Amino acid sequence: MAKKVKEETLIKLLNQYRDLGISEQIDFQKFYIYSIIAHSTAIEGSTVTEVEAQLLFDEGITSSKRTIQEQMMNLDLKAAYEYGMKWIQRHEPITVDWLISLAAKVMSHTGSEYNTMIGSFSAARGELRKLNVSAGLGGPSYMSYQKVPSRLAVFCEELNKRRISVDKTDPCALYHLSFWAHYELVTIHPWADGNGRTSRLLMNLLQMEYDLLPVRVLKEDKIVYIQALVDTRNNEDISIFVDCMTQLHIEHLRNDINKFLKTTEEGNSDEKKETTLKNVAEKLSDRQRIIIELIAKGVADDVARNVAVNTKYLSEKLNVNRKTIQRDIAHLRERKLIQWVGSDKTGHWELLLQS
Repeated sequence: MAKKVKEETLIKLLNQYRDLGISEQIDFQKFYIYSIIAHSTAIEGSTVTEVEAQLLFDEGITSSKRTIQEQMMNLDLKAAYEYGMKWIQRHEPITVDWLISLAAKVMSHTGSEYNTMIGSFSAARGELRKLNVSAGLGGPSYMSYQKVPSRLAVFCEELNKRRISVDKTDPCALYHLSFWAHYELVTIHPWADGNGRTSRLLMNLLQMEYDLLPVRVLKEDKIVYIQALVDTRNNEDISIFVDCMTQLHIEHLRNDINKFLKTTEEGNSDEKKETTLKNVAEKLSDRQRIIIELIAKGVADDVARNVAVNTKYLSEKLNVNRKTIQRDIAHLRERKLIQWVGSDKTGHWELLLQS
């Protein structure tokens, strides 16, 4: 999927997510953050499930099936999100000291003490590493620990400049900024442990700063996500990581929307008739019903593809002018019966209700 088409798809899904009121449900933000936390720790080895995390956070109920270390990872990350969410709303400059305080929250109860030739440091206090690290046994090494403080300062300076200059009316530009910050921070690898969790946390906080729906990286995404980080580093091409994260967000939004629509339909079945194209069509004109049917078929007469069912084709098929068709299309879109996905030239219609 081309960059422009992917961005258009993301915007349309975000709008649909908003229009359906998914994020307006009671406790939505709380459970959404709980999901982010459970999956972020799972990527680092925790086996605590979303349900177990909810019981742990809300009821203080621990699981005998999980280690104390795993459960403390989740509690620490929850505290870090709560701390960061309050701080980011003040829109203050991001500094090295603040990143250290954020990492300290992430590793508060699970961080280790390290003793090296040049001195000791504590991951639990978010202190910058004083030793070199690599990405696994035999993996590539991250930058020398001597370079970390200055490189982190440069990162903060650049991040703050981008926060000021970014187009705050462009959701895609804002997401790209957060993805860039995630990649840069995890590449610097300032700490002996907790780099992944802290980088994903920073990404989410930047998204929250601009009232964007935070991006979840699910444990099922781990292989694709890690590979994107590796490929981006090897090719020195940030677009690889941006593209990966955008695609993951699109997939998760689609899944959330489909689950919501399915649950809503099932929940309404005992109280009222299920909302389908069949009963909605009773309130449409004959011409509007035919338009729905043509889009649903995707192939009509000599039209080979759904994308060809455009205003020109419909006006010829129904023997009316294109302005009339455009009014009908606008009505159907307003009723949330259809939507256009993709670019003007290569996109296609989708039905939003079941036939």
